[in-house]
Amino acid sequence: MNMHAVSEAAPAFPIPDNVFAEKVVAVEHFTDHLFRFRITRPASFRFRSGEFIMIGLPNAEKPVYRAYSIASPSWDEEIEFFSIKVPDGPLTEHLQKIKLGDTVLMRKKPTGTLVLDALVPGKRLYLFSTGTGVAPFASLVRDPETYEKFEEVVLIQTCRQVDELTYITRLVEDLANDPLVGEMVEGRLKLFTSTTRQTFPRMGRITDLMGDGRFFDMTGLPAISPEIDRAMICGSMAMIKDTSAMMEGFGLVEGANNKPATFVVERAFVG
Repeated sequence: MNMHAVSEAAPAFPIPDNVFAEKVVAVEHFTDHLFRFRITRPASFRFRSGEFIMIGLPNAEKPVYRAYSIASPSWDEEIEFFSIKVPDGPLTEHLQKIKLGDTVLMRKKPTGTLVLDALVPGKRLYLFSTGTGVAPFASLVRDPETYEKFEEVVLIQTCRQVDELTYITRLVEDLANDPLVGEMVEGRLKLFTSTTRQTFPRMGRITDLMGDGRFFDMTGLPAISPEIDRAMICGSMAMIKDTSAMMEGFGLVEGANNKPATFVVERAFVG
């Protein structure tokens, strides 16, 4: 029996009701703890760029589900996810082993705070992330609506190691050739990456780099202003707390889907 036949075999457990059962169409491992995968998209599935969805595997009577930001834009014909690998994680210890043709379960209702509708109009959009917190922003920077609403987009990712920046660095480089947003991103999308452990030209947490002014010196961007700038934040609990406090220090106010303001935070992945 070849590997292809194994992947095509029926799942060991029945597919639960009220979920989509989709096929894996691409898997790429970046480091020993980071990978991305793409699945087929149900014809009826709609979401706003920046939202997340609950996903699981058909490997138990009651599958474990976890919240995952959708890394692909709302127009994409497939759905992409960017994931960490946790050795003993109830879901990720199995998810990291998926292969082409395997089945991934996806609940039907997307949600989340990191959507353009949750921000009041502005000129410059800051997207602050650490690690896989960059996933919702991988969706937003590939969505034409982002560039229709903002003149400039500044995407920021901080990781411990340089190779952890590969996913978003390559994605942004490839955007120049994107048939939908390629012309829109030219001169308007800035990527700022930094590391906290491995030596790199830009080192430090973004709160430190902005706090002492180094970020603004390196990028030539003006200080953050509540009149012009809007922000989205996705990362660890400590990162969210510190970056939110920094935004409030600049005069920005936290908003939500039902009360748009000048910055928003995704708290679904912490706690």
